[in-house]
Amino acid sequence: STLPAVAEELLREIKKAFQESSHVPDDLLLGLKFIFGPSAVPALDLVDQRCVTRVTAPSGRTLYQVLGSSGKLYTCYSSCHFCTCPAFEFSVLQKSESLLCKHILAVYLSQAMGACQELSVSEEQLTNILLAEEEDEG
Repeated sequence: STLPAVAEELLREIKKAFQESSHVPDDLLLGLKFIFGPSAVPALDLVDQRCVTRVTAPSGRTLYQVLGSSGKLYTCYSSCHFCTCPAFEFSVLQKSESLLCKHILAVYLSQAMGACQELSVSEEQLTNILLAEEEDEG
């Protein structure tokens, strides 16, 4: 994983707190806002609205789809911290202003809180999702 250690630790603490009490304490929410800045609150909203879906193929290949606030579906890869949204390209890759976009942060938070929707697809369907993303970018 390539997230800074402090971010990794915060996500672990959130997972632990959520498992114990089914909510995230205020101090951890403040930490989230401090580390991830303006992405934190919108990411929590996406988790609350159950907008994160883990898509898994029989081979075990996994990706996440996040229904953004605009109604567009973005594909996220937690293994390499990548999202197909314009904010990721601009704020994370070009400007290095943010660690993550709200969509990837929502993926990590939904993993920590056990709030992912689950979708099993065939290898062919997974490939079609990946190819559709390439067409959008090209």
